Amino acid sequence: MIKTLIADDSALAREIIRDFLEEDESFRVIAEAVDGEDAIQKILTLNPDLVTLDIEMPKKTGLEVIERVLKETNIPIVVISSHGSAKIAYEATLKGALEFYPKSIFSSVMDNEKKREIYDTLKRISTIKTRKENFPSFNNTVIESGKRKINAILIASSTGGPKALAVLFNLLPENLGVPIIIVQHNTSGFDESFVLWLDTYTSLNVKLANEGESPLSGNVYIAHTDKHLELKREGEKIFFHYSDGEPENNQKPAADVLFRTGADCYGDSLISVVLTGMGHDGANGTMHVRQKGGITLAQDEESSLIYGMPKAARDTGCVAMVLPLDKIPAELQRLVQ
Repeated sequence: MIKTLIADDSALAREIIRDFLEEDESFRVIAEAVDGEDAIQKILTLNPDLVTLDIEMPKKTGLEVIERVLKETNIPIVVISSHGSAKIAYEATLKGALEFYPKSIFSSVMDNEKKREIYDTLKRISTIKTRKENFPSFNNTVIESGKRKINAILIASSTGGPKALAVLFNLLPENLGVPIIIVQHNTSGFDESFVLWLDTYTSLNVKLANEGESPLSGNVYIAHTDKHLELKREGEKIFFHYSDGEPENNQKPAADVLFRTGADCYGDSLISVVLTGMGHDGANGTMHVRQKGGITLAQDEESSLIYGMPKAARDTGCVAMVLPLDKIPAELQRLVQ
C-alpha cells in the first residue's frame, strides 16, 4: 500500500486527485494539506510514501515546501499543478520533484490507458528516494572521431530529465556547430513551457521542432507531445516529420523513433545520448544508431536519478561510452570539434 499525502489549497482539486488515486487499490490517501505550512508539518510528521503537491499555495509555495522537506527526508514528491505554473513546475524538478502533471488531466475524462500509465509511473516513483547528485570520475575507452564530421546530436530523457538537461546545457559551449534534438517524455501540453524553461539554461536557441523544418546548428529542438518526431530525408534535405503511430515503450513521442529515423538520415555523422529515465525507450534506437555507424553515449548510474533508460541502452552492448552527467558536455564538444 502506497501511503499518499495530497497537498493543495483547493478542496475540489484534493477531492479529484484523491478519487483518482483511490480507484487503484495500491494507493491509500493518509492525509490532505491545505497550504504550504500544513504540507511541511504533515509530510515530516506522517512520513508518507508519496506526496502530490500543488505549486501555488498560501503560506508556503510548492517550491518552498520541496526545499524544506528535502532537507530532512527523501520522500518522493510529484507536482500536480495548473498549466499557468508549468514553467515553475520545471523549476520544481531542480529542487527535487520527480514528476509533474497538469491538473486538467485529472479533471477531465481520462481513458484507461492513460490512467494505467500514470498509476504505473506513480508506483515506480514511490520507490525512489531523492538523492544529491554524485558525479564520480569514470574511465572509458576514448572514442577517436578522426576526420568524421558530426552533423547532429539526439538526446533521450524521461524522469529526472529536465534537471539533467539543465545541467548539461549549462555546461555546453555557446554553439557546438550542430543541431541538438531532444525527446523528453513530457506530460501532454507542457512542451511549450518546457522550451521556455530550458531556454534559460543555455545561450543556444531552444524551440519546438516543427513539421517540415530542417534542423540547423545553434538550435535545440524539443519534440511536441503526443506524436512521434521523425527525421526524413529528401535528396540533400533533412527535415522533421510527425507521425501518429502507436506508442512505443508506452511513450509518444518515443526516443526510439527519433533515434532510428535520425540514424537513417545521418548515418555515421550522428551522436545519440540516453539520459536518466524509467523504462527502455532509447535502447533499440541506440542499437540502430550504432549499426549505422553513429556514436552512442549514455549517462552513468551514479548520476542518474533513475537508471532505467541508460541501463537498457547500455545492456544492448551498443553504447560506446558511459559517462557521468557532468562529463557528457565536454565529450560532445570533443567529438564535434
